[in-house]
Amino acid sequence: MQPTQKSTLAEWFETPRGEYVLEWERRQVASAVEDVFGFQALQVGLPRIDFLAENRMPFRFRAGRDAGCEVRAEASALPIASGSIDLVVLPHVLEFSTNPHQILREAERVLMPEGHLVIAGFNPLSLWGAKRALGRRGAEAPWSGDFIGLLRLRDWLKLLGFELNGGKFGCYAPPLANAAWLRRFSVLEKAGERWWPIVGGVYVVRAVKRVAGMRLVTPAWKNNGSRVKVLAPVARREPRAAAQRAARSAAHLKLIVGSRESGEERG
Repeated sequence: MQPTQKSTLAEWFETPRGEYVLEWERRQVASAVEDVFGFQALQVGLPRIDFLAENRMPFRFRAGRDAGCEVRAEASALPIASGSIDLVVLPHVLEFSTNPHQILREAERVLMPEGHLVIAGFNPLSLWGAKRALGRRGAEAPWSGDFIGLLRLRDWLKLLGFELNGGKFGCYAPPLANAAWLRRFSVLEKAGERWWPIVGGVYVVRAVKRVAGMRLVTPAWKNNGSRVKVLAPVARREPRAAAQRAARSAAHLKLIVGSRESGEERG
């Protein structure tokens, strides 16, 4: 994503159409990140909008080429150690990149095993996608981006070892420029979720990085009960076994003493 496009997209979110989309996306991203735990969370792009506000990790930062990013870098070449991030959020980064596959590979590289990836994107199979397809694809955002369908995105993620574990479509109203008309079409939100959920204007999905052969180590306290249960019977059997050994030793000693006494009497 080039800086000019990112800046234009950020400005578009201040328009009535952009505010309509952003309000829905904030709620969905907040729901996707609020229960992800760890130490470090990363947002790539759109530094004016804090999509990590509802996450409770101690260290949250943004990376990109725009002013306001704590780490100035390309999304396709992040200067971050491999396997060091617990959560990565990509808000509309893939649509405006010339190499979205590399961005996903970088996200997979920096994520820890079982780390989470949250992606927000425009749906090409929607009224918003139809406007982009039928209109002029100039420099104006978001129509200048390459909308990526969810099925296509799912295949990319699967190849990288990700597993989708949540997602939702939204914004079923037509992409009207007037805020009043957008409010009038708000009735389509509930109808769209019920009758045609896959044709929402935007989507937010969450995926987990799976690592083959990885085994989760449970805390030691979870095994305390089974450990005590196994050792207790052994502890109870030890006195009985000791008593049996002592009885056998006494009987053997008595036999030896008796044999010696009988021998002395015969002598």
